[in-house]
Amino acid sequence: MRIAILNWRDLTHPDGGGAERYAVNVATGLVQRGHEVTLMCADHGRAPRDEMVDGVRLRRRGGRVGVYLQALRGVRFLERTEGPFDVVVDVQNGLPFFAPLATRTPVVSLVHHVHKEQWPVVFNPISAKIGWGIESWLSPKVYRGRQYVAVSGRTKDELAELGVEPSHIAVIHNGTDEPMSTNVGRSTHPTIVVLGRLVPHKRVEHAIDVLARLRESHPGLRLRIIGDGWWAPKVREHAEACDVSDSVTQLGFISEQDKHTELAQSWVAIAPSIKEGWGLNVVEAASHGVPTVAYHGAGGLSESIEDGRTGLLVHDLDAMVAAVSRLLSDQVLRDTLGVEAREHARQFTWEGTIKSWEDLLQHVALHDAPMSATDAGAILSPRS
Repeated sequence: MRIAILNWRDLTHPDGGGAERYAVNVATGLVQRGHEVTLMCADHGRAPRDEMVDGVRLRRRGGRVGVYLQALRGVRFLERTEGPFDVVVDVQNGLPFFAPLATRTPVVSLVHHVHKEQWPVVFNPISAKIGWGIESWLSPKVYRGRQYVAVSGRTKDELAELGVEPSHIAVIHNGTDEPMSTNVGRSTHPTIVVLGRLVPHKRVEHAIDVLARLRESHPGLRLRIIGDGWWAPKVREHAEACDVSDSVTQLGFISEQDKHTELAQSWVAIAPSIKEGWGLNVVEAASHGVPTVAYHGAGGLSESIEDGRTGLLVHDLDAMVAAVSRLLSDQVLRDTLGVEAREHARQFTWEGTIKSWEDLLQHVALHDAPMSATDAGAILSPRS
């Protein structure tokens, strides 16, 4: 198949995160299976506008907003000069690309999560209202009757609440990389880890609050923050305001090997985000036997974490403090949850994710009717 993927960013983008990892891994996997993939994303000035990476053609055009129009122009240009694509994957990160307006090729709408709670956190009231209107009202109308893919059952439910036909939504989870060998054990110091982009809706400040409230009762407690983003200075300021800077380390972007080493040494992970489509950070920590504490109602986090079995879900900051304290104090509980978390993570492989995508795209390319998770067989649980 000849496939176009329209995604806001790629992994070279300074603000790239889990959605970009998902798009790039799927694209690379499809190329390895013999398909031709073009990934269209934003130009950020730190990578070539046109590049081949692991067999995937990257076409970077436009900025934060301009990428949408440029991607549509790219689809039209490449279809005019090289022939039609077999299928276009339109990744909706809050705003869709509206690919159906630019091509007659079958379009799949990929949604990681619904951004209802995030719009007012990131944008001013007017922009937030417009953005939410596009996502909640206009987008379902434009993509009506087309194939949707959600990365979790929670996202599927949220899309259905917006009026998307549930039988048109397939669920294809994130895969999980095999944990790298680190040859290190748990830290001798009680250690909390947060993994992810530093942006407002990730609420990394909550992890700092947890540290501040537990530091006295858990001597030597420290917080390791893996990831970077434009909100990093605010996170640093919050640590200073809480007078815990000496116990907080912002590591920024680090190598995969260093990331796995950090996770292997951690005792407990915290995912305080307002909303996640799935929670790749949760499963990455789980692959090292590290249980995660997160909030109920934060989208796919209540699916990537099985409450009381692979981690703990709480309703507010006070409960998060109590849950983290409990895990830090009870090694038997921590180890029990960690073992179950590792087993849970092993269910989700990139090989299974990519196979599910290949099956779905072949189905869509034939102009067949949209299918749901229950229709898709392997798509329901992407296991190798």
